[in-house]
Amino acid sequence: MRKGILSLLAVGVLATGGLTACGDDKAADPGTGSNAKKPKIGVILPDSKSSARWETADRKYLEAAFKTAGVDYDIQNAQNDKAAFQTIAEQMITGGVNVLMIVNLDSGTGKAVLDKAKAAGVATIDYDRLTLGGSAAYYVSFDNVAVGKLQGEGLVKCLTDAKVTKPVIAELNGSQTDNNATLFKQGYDGVLKAKYDSAEYIKGPDQWVAEWDNTTAGTTFEQMLTSTPNIAGVLAANDGLGNAAINILKKQKLNGKVPVTGQDATVQGLQNILNGDQCMTVYKAVKQEADAAAKLAIGLAKGEKGATSQKVTDPEGKREVDAVLLTPKSITKDNVKDVIDDGYVTVAELCTGDFAAKCATAGIK
Repeated sequence: MRKGILSLLAVGVLATGGLTACGDDKAADPGTGSNAKKPKIGVILPDSKSSARWETADRKYLEAAFKTAGVDYDIQNAQNDKAAFQTIAEQMITGGVNVLMIVNLDSGTGKAVLDKAKAAGVATIDYDRLTLGGSAAYYVSFDNVAVGKLQGEGLVKCLTDAKVTKPVIAELNGSQTDNNATLFKQGYDGVLKAKYDSAEYIKGPDQWVAEWDNTTAGTTFEQMLTSTPNIAGVLAANDGLGNAAINILKKQKLNGKVPVTGQDATVQGLQNILNGDQCMTVYKAVKQEADAAAKLAIGLAKGEKGATSQKVTDPEGKREVDAVLLTPKSITKDNVKDVIDDGYVTVAELCTGDFAAKCATAGIK
């Protein structure tokens, strides 16, 4: 899903679906850089389990941009396998890419890959997640602290609308190895801390969910609810974690009574919102992110200097990284239609079965 310098605080089989455009990588092209290679871009996506977006949205939009520009490309998915991630990167580098764009699985693996690419003279871009201590020359993402802030504000509004007093809040954070999860938490904790400090809210269980795993999230939240049965609000860092909490709440007939947040505006998350089981999600217009990253990568592949207007600080690498940061949007039942209108989710995907009537009520046709 800002202007100025933003300080980002800590911050075995190759996946199917890799696609390479045809072309002779060794052909000279006067429009490329000093190595005179034909423009070729490598992209490594992280997985297809933590969020559907990587395969259903990012891949699609990146491919379309690369095809339109007429550059060769290779997009592969590491499927949360660190060894595969590094193998893919090595194959891309030896295969002649002159730009490598990655969504890291963790900063350690990401750094190793970026350093190899840099040593080989390959331009590098961190996509969506900043690699802490890494060497990527550019970073394209959303303002992730702002994402978390929208989640915190959304939960506050839902609790206020429900007239809940002194609610106990549970926090289901993302993976601690993902710098974005740290930034989301920075954003929503910035909102909730004021409520905790004033004793308007009571801070309840607060746990990270390794690798954004939804099954782990369900187990974790069930333990939270057992130890703290009076939980009245759930700050879930994305729609998958939110749905895991909702499934546990359903067992206790508490779904719809305990507000749950989310992120990514997935079909599942939007359906949970239409159902009244999830109070909000955060929409990050992935097409905008993919288009911005593709434009940057295409220019670099052709030997041009990347143009960005923002910078972020990598606190581990103690360096500033040229960045493109986009603005996220809060989605509630009142504006689910905005996600449809933007083309991110289709009516056919969202309004199936019993959801057809709920879509109609929400003005979605």
